[in-house]
Order: sequence, then structure tokens, then C-alpha cells
Amino acid sequence: MNPQPLITTTEAVDTAFYVIFGISGVALLGITVAVVYLAWRYSRKRYPTPLSQKDHNVWLEVTWTIIPSILVMVMFWYGWEGYLSLRRVPDNAIPVQGTARMWSWLFTYENGKTSDKLYVPVGQPVNVRLKSVDVLHAFYIPAFRVKRDTVPGMETYAWFVAEEPGSYDLFCAEYCGVAHSAMITTVEAIPAAEFAAWLEDKPVAADIGKALLQKHGCLGCHSLDGTPSVGPTFQGISGRQVNVVTNGESRTMTTDRDYLEKSILEPNADIVEGFPPAMPPYAGRIPAEDMTGILDYLMEAKGDEAQTEPASEEEPTSQSVQQPESLKEETDKPVDVPAVPAAPSDPVERGKALASQNGCLGCHSTDGTRKVGPSFKGLVGSERSVTKDGQSIKVQADTDYLIRAIREPGAEVTEGYPPAMPPYPGLSDDDIKAMQSWMETLK
Repeated sequence: MNPQPLITTTEAVDTAFYVIFGISGVALLGITVAVVYLAWRYSRKRYPTPLSQKDHNVWLEVTWTIIPSILVMVMFWYGWEGYLSLRRVPDNAIPVQGTARMWSWLFTYENGKTSDKLYVPVGQPVNVRLKSVDVLHAFYIPAFRVKRDTVPGMETYAWFVAEEPGSYDLFCAEYCGVAHSAMITTVEAIPAAEFAAWLEDKPVAADIGKALLQKHGCLGCHSLDGTPSVGPTFQGISGRQVNVVTNGESRTMTTDRDYLEKSILEPNADIVEGFPPAMPPYAGRIPAEDMTGILDYLMEAKGDEAQTEPASEEEPTSQSVQQPESLKEETDKPVDVPAVPAAPSDPVERGKALASQNGCLGCHSTDGTRKVGPSFKGLVGSERSVTKDGQSIKVQADTDYLIRAIREPGAEVTEGYPPAMPPYPGLSDDDIKAMQSWMETLK
């Protein structure tokens, strides 16, 4: 008995789409023509008084019941067959573990090799078992018509076949936080022989640290090449002088091994100025040997030649750019200068900029739309129902309330919303008052 030919996910989805689209198009055309013809044929000008006294027609009623039913069943059949094709994984599919986290992907193969890109052989089915370590994500590859949610605590799967070599976009299609839009990688489809060689290629010692950073999702928020991201770049991180906020006070620290380890285990203890406190603590989540490998890598991550010079006394609050040699000779300013623009002098504009820079608009809308947190529209001055120490109370959304809500969001949780907001101790009273001035304009 000959095995059934493989129907790829692309073929299954496209066939169902074209059948449904074709039937819908023919039905639209037929109904439109019939309506236009009947409106012309039996217009009031032609027949001011109705001539027919019939109140029903059995054959007509049977016809417009049976034909649509057949068309709907045809669309259902192709849709159902397409769905089954998406769920029936071929026996010869290559298993790959796909792990989603804020805000990166990690793919682990059977031999233990990991990659932040999904490498697959051309013409070979690949079954990606999906899991999330934090929030809801979605595994979406438009080129292969594959989209599947990755749910915390539940393993799902998706399979596909890359029929031609190439690089195909892979997105997260479920809003998952501040850097959701940057949670992008690719499917690299390569010939089977090249894939086998890539799979067996053992990483050199210099790549082990990078692989560990990928494994634990660090590269979703920290770049290796100086590119601005949610957190500070890892390029040249060893030995830098950084301005941090500790218990509401600003101080300067050196990024030595102890500092880096503490920043991983307790990221909210010392928050680098200019970056939101969005990193979760990794205490108890990273094995000791992995921590050693990560710290060894970061301590040796010197970056390019331009960044091997001694760090300046002032740490930039975002991506740094190098001054030209002539400019360094003419001024006594630090070598690194902030790439972020100066804060606006107008409180309203400054408050708006702070809300954007700290990722507030990822969870709070400005137009009344319900999101993860309450909308900023009409917030200031309103009466809020909150839960404090297990009790429901009413509070006025004044300056004191905003300060508490931003610095200790878990103390008073707005009813109907999850306690998902991290504390922002780095924002001063003046910063919060500027944000309040901006919110007062959102009426």
C-alpha cells in the first residue's frame, strides 16, 4: 500500500483559503447581480402595484436552502482537512524544542545544540514543540502558514516543511510586553547536507557564553553590538562605570564580576539610570555552572577597539556613540556621550517622554482602551477602587497615589487588574509630577 503524499502546511492552508475565497467571491457576485437585476426588473416605476399574490414557492425555498448548505459543507470540509493537516505531524519530522521568553526565542535540538534562529533542512518536516517560561507568546511563520500560541505551563507544537532554501521571518504574534515588537528571528532553511554539518558542528569555547545568554533569554533585552534595547548593551560591559539607582538614591558603580552577578540575581537592587526595571530576578533559575559561563563571557566582552578605552566617569543612559578624535582633543567631556535627547523643559512633554521611555504605554492606554493596566485617560483626580492588605478601599488618584502606584505598585492593586506592574524606584517625585501633568491633559 503506497503511503499518502505529504500535504504541507502551506498547501493545506492555501487550498482551504482559495476554496473559501472562491465560493465567497462567486456568492457575492451572484447575489449582487440578482439584487441589481431584481431592483431594475421589478422597480416601482414598472409595477406601481404588485401583481403576484404568491406568499411562498416551495422549489425556490428548497433551492436556496440546499445550495448554500452544500457550499457551507464544502468550505467546512476543506477547512477541517486543512486543520487536520496542521495537527498531524509526519513520522519523519525532526523534533526541535522551541522556548519563548520575554523577548527572544531559543531552539534546542536533540543533540543539545541551541540557536536563537531556527535552522531546518530543506524538504524535511520539522516539529517544533513550544513552551513559554513567562507569559503568553505566539509562534508565527507567515511563509509556512503556521501560527501557534505558546502558553505558560502547557506544551504545544507546530510543524512545517521548508520546500526551498532561504531565510523566513519568525514573529511573536501575541503582545507580550515592552519589547514585543523586537521579538523577531528567522527560520534558516538550508540543504540537508549543510544542515547535518551545522547540527554536528561543536561550538568553540568563545561561543559557549553567547549560547548561555541565548538559553536564558538575555539577548532578548541586551544587545551584543551596542544596539539600543530594553536593557544596557553587553558590548564592553566589563569594567564600565555606571550610574545606578539604589533604594531611591543615585550612585556610581563599577561593573565588575560581583556587580554583574548581583544584576542577574537581583536586577531591581541597582537599576541602571535610563532603563526601566523590567528584568525579572534570576535567583534560583540559573544553574551555577551556567552562571559561571555567563560571567566569564561578560567579563571578556570588550567590544570593538573604540570601546576598549577606559570608561568615563558618567555612564550614558542609553546607547553610547564615540566622539571623533578631534572632538576629544578640544573638550574635556567624557568620551562617551548619551545618544538620548535632552529631557523637554515643558512638564507635559517631559511627562509624556518619561511614560514612553519607561514602557508605561505598553500596559496603559491613553484613549480609555482597556489593556493590562488601567487607562491613563481620566485617571488623575478620579476615585479608584483598590485592594490593600486584602481589603477593598476607595482612594483618590492624586499625586501621593501616583507616587505609591509607581514606586510600590503591589501595595494598592486596582480592582479588576492583575498585579503585574514592576516597581519603578528610579523615578523621582519631579518625574512623577511631570507624568501627572501629562496625564491631566488626557481627559
